[in-house]
Amino acid sequence: MIAAVAHDIIVRPIVTEKSSRLMSHNKYTFEVLPSANKIEIRKAVEEVFKVKVTSVHTINIPSKPKRMGRFLGRSRSWKKAIVTLSRGERIEFFDGAGA
Repeated sequence: MIAAVAHDIIVRPIVTEKSSRLMSHNKYTFEVLPSANKIEIRKAVEEVFKVKVTSVHTINIPSKPKRMGRFLGRSRSWKKAIVTLSRGERIEFFDGAGA
């Protein structure tokens, strides 16, 4: 596999009610490349946001059956990463989005 750039590993931030609650505990949620591992995710977040990451938890979200009228299909599968930052660190990108 060709080494991905940090901005390519982090696809988008996830901003939901649950992820907003996690922000008060210094945890931030991102959609990441399905092929990325925890070490690559840690390095990407540290490089892009200039913070110190203490832990990374990943979850593979499977595709689900969807229906549009009489047509059947599936949603896409993706990978979610919950990144815990060290005490006192915060990502300014999320300010105003969370608690």
